[in-house]
Amino acid sequence: MQAQFQELLRFWFHFVEAQGYLGIFLLMALESSVVPIPSEVVIPPAAYWAAQGRLDFSLVVLVGALGGLFGSAVNYGVSRAVGTPAILRWGRYVLVPPEKFRQAEAWVREYGVSGVFFSRLLPVVRHLISIPAGVLEMPFLPFCVATTAGAGLWDLILAWFGRRVIGDQPHLLDSPEMLLHALKLRMHLIVLGVVALAAAYALMLWLTHRSSRRAAAR
Repeated sequence: MQAQFQELLRFWFHFVEAQGYLGIFLLMALESSVVPIPSEVVIPPAAYWAAQGRLDFSLVVLVGALGGLFGSAVNYGVSRAVGTPAILRWGRYVLVPPEKFRQAEAWVREYGVSGVFFSRLLPVVRHLISIPAGVLEMPFLPFCVATTAGAGLWDLILAWFGRRVIGDQPHLLDSPEMLLHALKLRMHLIVLGVVALAAAYALMLWLTHRSSRRAAAR
């Protein structure tokens, strides 16, 4: 099992390297649409290669943010064109069930552009927030600015994590033992990251619930 995991890891890291900046852009664009490709498996490997001199760290972050903006803009445009009835009817087939859409819609109504920015920092919901933004016809330029800023900050965090945790291990992909050793050495960073994400996600759930109650009261 460990050998299979190592082989899969090696394959994915080399795949990201081979695709280069265009691959990062396309994968992050898909991540910001309804295709479930986590940015956590795209940016850290790219940052690893940047630490080895194969890619540029700043360009990894920039291209990732631009890819996120492109995917979100497509979501925004399609959602604005089809409207709420179509999303409520067909959204479940693209991983956007009605209850999730309504929660995201209440969030955007309550917090507007700042809500879009904050959502880009959270897993699960970052790809979803552009849909109610489009349906509610949020002004496109503020939407793009908030999306790019949020996506850029998130990519910077992931890239820093990839460089800090695994980037200084140039032979990491050659040995499962080296991988486990590197992760153990930086386990406190991984734990802190998980705790921070969980806290941010819990805060968003609480705020979303509050905004949904306010919308229902109106």
